Amino acid sequence: MTETTHTQTTPAGPAERPRSPEWRLAVDALRGLRRDLFDDAFAYRPLPRTRAVGRSGGTTRYTGWTPHAVVIGLGALAMLVALASTSGSGLPSLLCGLLALGPVLLSLVRPVGAFWASLAATTVVSVVGGATGMDWPWGPGSFVSHLAVLTVVAIRTRPRTAAWMWVLTAVYGFVTDSLLGWDRYDTDVAPMLLLSALILLAVTVRHIRRQAQREVTAQQTVTAAERSRRTLLEERTTIARELHDVVAHHMSVVAIQAEAAPYRVENPPEELEKAFATIRENAVAALTELRRVLGVVRAEDYEAPDAPQPTLADLDRLLANVRETGLDVEKVVTGAVPELPQGVELSAYRIVQEALSNSLRHAPGAGARVEIGYVLGGLGLRVVNGPPPAPDLVKPSPGAGHGVTGMRERVAMLNGEMTAGPAADGGYEVTVFLPVPADIAIEGEA
Repeated sequence: MTETTHTQTTPAGPAERPRSPEWRLAVDALRGLRRDLFDDAFAYRPLPRTRAVGRSGGTTRYTGWTPHAVVIGLGALAMLVALASTSGSGLPSLLCGLLALGPVLLSLVRPVGAFWASLAATTVVSVVGGATGMDWPWGPGSFVSHLAVLTVVAIRTRPRTAAWMWVLTAVYGFVTDSLLGWDRYDTDVAPMLLLSALILLAVTVRHIRRQAQREVTAQQTVTAAERSRRTLLEERTTIARELHDVVAHHMSVVAIQAEAAPYRVENPPEELEKAFATIRENAVAALTELRRVLGVVRAEDYEAPDAPQPTLADLDRLLANVRETGLDVEKVVTGAVPELPQGVELSAYRIVQEALSNSLRHAPGAGARVEIGYVLGGLGLRVVNGPPPAPDLVKPSPGAGHGVTGMRERVAMLNGEMTAGPAADGGYEVTVFLPVPADIAIEGEA
């Protein structure tokens, strides 16, 4: 017995038909209206204090309440206008004044709810206060009150909310004028819409401008951080290249000397030949591994320098080149000059070079002083320059602002210490200490 299964396909109903772009746009707009003005309309959102920095504690303490005082002042103004314009006196006049004041004060804690309260208060005031002529549907007090509420709520929310409030204000004005104002020929709907549109437009422009400023500030911060990071990586790459050249040179010398050492001894013992062979194998292996690891930091167009890396012995030539640019440089050396490791010599030379370059960029025409102190346990460097002699005539170059970063990288690589900052006379001072173990310095000097 064969069982047959029949599948019935149901045509797509109206609910499953694709909607037009206009329909989706309208639905999204209504959803935005509901989120902005209906969902949690009376949520508690107090107006925060502003952050102000004053010269004295009292100024800062009360300046933060300035927005609150302005809003309260607008509410008091609306109340006074309502009291002065309401016909009659007594309870109706007082009620109209309180209804003008209430929505403005409510905007301090429940901004969206204050908008709805303002529309409700306008309706009550138009009935109780007996508004006529140009005072329909907003009385003078309600007119001021509603404009104040629109302004405060627009400032505290986003531009889309301000647009929805203006639309609902227009709908409220036309509906009340059509249904309840059939015997009135002059209304204040048009002045309300015109003034509120101008105010909300100004607030929206303010929102857009502040948002643009925040985005620019954030982008500048990200750009500065990225530039600093890129400079740091470039400096580390440069240091790695220089270390590669220095260490590779020494390892090559070790391998060559280990290979040639047995031939310098007549009838060397077999153990000695094996020891030198092991030294050479280890040196070659270390050199291969060093080139494999550190060689990746080289750019494709980077070529190793033919001349050896500079040391402090080449500092006089550097100072001579700097003096040719117009910078008066003085060199002072204290202590006995030992033979330092080549990495320390190279880093010290680069630090002095960068410090003098900063002096040329930021203090053109100022004198500089380079102090080198050979002390027990390390090498001390101090590069200080004075203020520019004529800052109004010779403008300093802004520079990249990351030269100190590279110097700190070199000092940190050698476990040293560094301070950099303005000097007492208005110049700039860089102080560095590079530790050198005493046994290394003694061996080098020997």
